Amino acid sequence: MMRQIGKQILTLAVVLAALAMPAVAQQAADSIVVDPLTGVALEGYDPVSYFTEAAPQKGSPDHVHVWNGVPWYFASAANQDIFARAPDVYAPQHGGYCQMSLARGFLSDGKPLFYVIDRMKLYLFYSAANREAFLMSRDEAVTAAAAHWRELSTRLIQPAVPLTASP
Repeated sequence: MMRQIGKQILTLAVVLAALAMPAVAQQAADSIVVDPLTGVALEGYDPVSYFTEAAPQKGSPDHVHVWNGVPWYFASAANQDIFARAPDVYAPQHGGYCQMSLARGFLSDGKPLFYVIDRMKLYLFYSAANREAFLMSRDEAVTAAAAHWRELSTRLIQPAVPLTASP
């Protein structure tokens, strides 16, 4: 019980630290899919495990790394260290948004258990049907998603609104 409370406090501290970061880092965080309840990327799955295990492994708040203003959980300290050294290699493409939705010109959150590793890149999908569509047209989907991401990702970044004093 106490261990669980400690993990929740650690998660809250990481999320609060992410909220206090500079505006540039916050803009990067806005373009990464996070769990709406915890603020953690990949719903807590370890991004390195997609490349090293038969199936993705759940990470732990005991092994957390904040990258681009977002906490990422890892199954081990070794995976945490590997990610910290090369996060762009292990993080899902396009912030974890669904690759096929992007290819079709709109945004939807990718789900951590619907994924493909193609050419050493991790792609997430909203559904198994989207994953299958990707597998039938990988090159076209990757090209179209990249083109749409350039435009759609700018919509995710919310400009800071300065607070004004009341007259």
